Amino acid sequence: MNLLKQWNKVHRVCCLLLIGVTMLSVSSCNNNEDVFDKHFVHSVYIWLKNPNNQEDRKQFEVALDKFLKTSKYAKTNFVGTPAGTDREVVDNTYTYNIVVTFSSKEEQDLYQKEDAHLLFIEEASSLWNKVQIYDAVGLD
Repeated sequence: MNLLKQWNKVHRVCCLLLIGVTMLSVSSCNNNEDVFDKHFVHSVYIWLKNPNNQEDRKQFEVALDKFLKTSKYAKTNFVGTPAGTDREVVDNTYTYNIVVTFSSKEEQDLYQKEDAHLLFIEEASSLWNKVQIYDAVGLD
């Protein structure tokens, strides 16, 4: 009987530790370090030459992923495709939308010249026929 009580105590302690570790894990997942930075937003729209060619899309996405993972200056990023919203004011003709944020215009200027960005352009520019960029700074 004494052994059973000891087992129950060990079991309770283990359960409490497991709950604590789980709560810390969930808390750290919700505490996103990559908070959207409103100081400088760089919105890029790209039209691929052959948007229906899956190999071109894969090649573009691999180059883009490598670039976004290695950029020293891009704080946060979003990559998307047209949402299929059908309204007169919506342009759904692009293939990819990339939104990258920076702490400042100066950081964005450095990003334009960094090796990771230049390599991405070298690897992927043959795949697109149009790029449109909108840069914005946040309102205070």
